[in-house]
This record gives sequence, C-alpha cells and structure tokens, in this order.
Amino acid sequence: MDNITVKNLNRKIPRIDLHMHSNFSDGTDCPAEILSNVKAAGIDIFSLTDHDESAGGMEILKVINAETDPAFITGAEFSCRDEEGRYHILGYGYDPESGAMKELTHTFHEIRIYKVMARLEGLKAEYGFQFSDEDIKALMANRNPGKPHIGNLMVKYGYAPDRTRAIGMISKLRIKSRRVRPEEAMEYIIKGGGVPVLAHGFYGDGDQLLAEDELKERVCRLKEMGLKGLECFYSGFSHKMINFSLKLKKELKLYATAGSDYHGTNKLVQLGDTGVRSTEEDYKRIYEELREFLERVI
Repeated sequence: MDNITVKNLNRKIPRIDLHMHSNFSDGTDCPAEILSNVKAAGIDIFSLTDHDESAGGMEILKVINAETDPAFITGAEFSCRDEEGRYHILGYGYDPESGAMKELTHTFHEIRIYKVMARLEGLKAEYGFQFSDEDIKALMANRNPGKPHIGNLMVKYGYAPDRTRAIGMISKLRIKSRRVRPEEAMEYIIKGGGVPVLAHGFYGDGDQLLAEDELKERVCRLKEMGLKGLECFYSGFSHKMINFSLKLKKELKLYATAGSDYHGTNKLVQLGDTGVRSTEEDYKRIYEELREFLERVI
C-alpha cells in the first residue's frame, strides 16, 4: 500500500509484531497509545488487529509518520464459525476504505451488539444478574463491546471474583446468533485487497489446544477456502509449536506471520513477544520467515 514504507527501519533486522488490540475492541490502549508503546518497545513493523474492527487502524493512519515511525500494516481479527469449529481469521494489508471491508466489519458489529444484549438477558435469566441502565449505556458506548466488557461489569457488581471466571460464566450461556463462516470472511478480506491468515492455530479460537494432526487438517481445509497464511510465531507458542507451524506453512505454501496478541493491561502479554528469545538470531529467523509476506503487504 502507498501509505506504508520501510525507509524508517532503524536496524538491519527489524522487530516485528503483527497481532495486537486497542480499546476499539478488547485492549486498554487507545490507537495513539498503541503507536507510542510500539515505538517504546523498539518494534519496527506492526499491525493493529482489533476484533471484527478496522477503525482503530484508521486512527493510526491519521497520526503515523511514514518517514519516521514504525511501518504499519492494516489488520483485523475476525471471529468465524462453521460446522467444524471456531476460528480467528486475521486480515492484513487490506484497504480499510474498500466496500468489502466496510461491509464485513459492519456485519460483525451488528452481530456483536446483538450478542451483548442477548448475553445480558441470559445472565439475568440464568443467574438473576442485573445492571443499572447507566452501566449498560456505558457498556454499549464501547466501539465493539464483548465478553471482557461484560465480565468487568460482573466483577464491579460482585457477581464474579475476577474477569476470567466472569467470562467463563458468560461462555456457558447458550446464545444463538448469526455465524460468519471462515470462507465468507476470507472472501471479503481478499476482495478488500488483503491477505487472510489463521491466528494462533494451535489454540483454535483462543480457548482450545489442538493436536498437530488436528491443526494440519484444519489448515488444509481452510486453505481450500482461501487461506493464505498461518501465524507461526505467537506469544503462547512453545518452540515445538513454532517449528511445526513453520513446517506446515512451508508444506502448504502459505505465508508466515508473527504476533504477540497484546491487549494492554487486559492481558499479561508484552508487546513484541512472539514466542522466541530476544536475540538477533531469533529476530533474523522471524524476518526471514516473514519476508515473503512482508513483500506482499508493505
């Protein structure tokens, strides 16, 4: 894209983190703080991948200096589901002004708002939990409210001891809503000029742990639908997971990406943590594995 350059890279081997969230989804940093923290962490190439949302990235594009700031790649993370399971599909390098991406994010926003209201009703029916009109109004004022935001309210009211257990209670509710299938999300990402990538493959939708054969079957099936890449370096991955992911991406001729899944203070994950040690050798390995992908999106 024309608004992204790598002229400003300040070292031979760049530091890369392509998976993070702002307060436009379930992170705590606003987009401007994301940019500031990325620079403070010494990251040279980054992407903001808010859940089901691209507006945070638009905010960064308004303030970023392409000559002096880290190189920025547009991104988003979409929650998808079909008969085989749940998936998080990352979209990178798309045009956020494209009709396809606007339509996709609008669809997800409508689904998210419906699910929040349904979950509030479910908590009332199942547990008798009620919240003030003022707090519900504040909840709905979030750009993309979700389980973490409801969980915070539950802790505030004393309905749960912490947000983790609150989210566990919310997840047990049987909420029916429209599903966006992975092939649908990937189709729109590609139409918007982007690259669809499977996020944190071994962890499924974030709460699973897949075996190697299960991951391979899933990635093979998604590739037939349009998948172009696999997040091979990830903060929660062991070296064994990373090596298998790289082997799989090579076998299936996919792009590799790397990300921390930073959420500010909502998670313990640090910016730039992609599952490897912080050595020049590791950074070089990541850069070499991602080189083809970076050439596609920068």
